[in-house]
Amino acid sequence: MSESFSRITKEGLWSNNIVFSQSIALCPLLAVTGTTTNGLGMGLATTAVLMVCNLLISYGRLLIPSEIRIPVFVALIAMVVTLVDMLMNAWLHELHKVLGLFIPLIVTNCAILGRAEAYASRKPPVYALFDGLMMGLGFTLALVVLGAAREVSGSGTLFANASLLLGQGFAWLETTLIQEYRGFLLMALPPGGFLMLGFILAGKRLLDKRLARRPLRNAAVEQPLAENV
Repeated sequence: MSESFSRITKEGLWSNNIVFSQSIALCPLLAVTGTTTNGLGMGLATTAVLMVCNLLISYGRLLIPSEIRIPVFVALIAMVVTLVDMLMNAWLHELHKVLGLFIPLIVTNCAILGRAEAYASRKPPVYALFDGLMMGLGFTLALVVLGAAREVSGSGTLFANASLLLGQGFAWLETTLIQEYRGFLLMALPPGGFLMLGFILAGKRLLDKRLARRPLRNAAVEQPLAENV
């Protein structure tokens, strides 16, 4: 069981990451990552939707007729997104105003429907819930990394307005990394988001290739040692 959970964790955070590997959900990714705070808020909202939807679909997988499963999945996702939207409006109103239309549009995030169809509808609730958590955290990681890269290069700050958007408990996150920085406007605009995402994806590909070569190098070193022994 632990091996299965470790595999789910690796896939959700890295090898099958919604953004870095599957390259989907790019619309909200590029739209809300002008700051790290916005990316964190959208990522956590999407994570909550993924977890609840996966859990509900896993519990009902034996009751939902296969012929109408997709409409049922979409209806469940829409219901959960509506609840998350209302809760954010009530408890995180400032962040809700900033994210705006992109919270209801979580319904159209193909990653959520994809996990419901490919995983949650075929696995027990515990695994489905954990898969939703890891996939959501992987998506949140992508949003935070891209948001941080754009915010630092664009304005020299990190987690700007976190206390206003997330509450006073998050004021400690607000950091000014580059004093008296005039800013780089391109990074705050969608073209800058595309450029920064390209750099991040290129870096991940290079890292994946280096990690893939490591076992081969270790095997090449161990083989002569074994022959000498």
